[in-house]
Amino acid sequence: MKEMLRYGFILALICVIASGLLAVVNAVTRIKIVAQAQAEEEGGLKEIFPKATHFEPVKSGRDVAYYKAYTKDAEFIGVAFKASGKGYSSTIDTLAGVDKYGRLTTIKILSQNETPGLGARVAEPLFIKQFSNKTIHGLLRVQAITGATISSKAVIDSVRKKAEEVRGMVQELKGTIKDEE
Repeated sequence: MKEMLRYGFILALICVIASGLLAVVNAVTRIKIVAQAQAEEEGGLKEIFPKATHFEPVKSGRDVAYYKAYTKDAEFIGVAFKASGKGYSSTIDTLAGVDKYGRLTTIKILSQNETPGLGARVAEPLFIKQFSNKTIHGLLRVQAITGATISSKAVIDSVRKKAEEVRGMVQELKGTIKDEE
């Protein structure tokens, strides 16, 4: 009995030390992880709107709802937003842009942990290219990837849903194209 208590105490001590070390590592790396994610998002914004020189974040509460993109002459050229959808094995975070005429410019997959060779193909250029110059309703005609239907639909549905939400919030987009392709 005495020996069992000693082993229990040793095991509890090891758990406390391991938990403490994990907490320290998490605290130290959190800042770098957030900074890296922010840098990737800023790079993605430049990919979606290469002509933009300034992105103005528009907040909804504490979070950024979308970004307004402007040229160097302060001309509004569109909005960019993040959309998230549950894929087959992970959440897929997407950055998308809608120009001032209500058409998608392109999308960029920010993060995903889908099955390599199947769901991970949502980040391939052939799939992403289908989003260019589509209206919100035109997204219904984007072809899902064979063998990765859940992941494909997660991207398509999340972008469509968020684009509709953002169009309702942005005054410059309220009178744009709706159903034409």
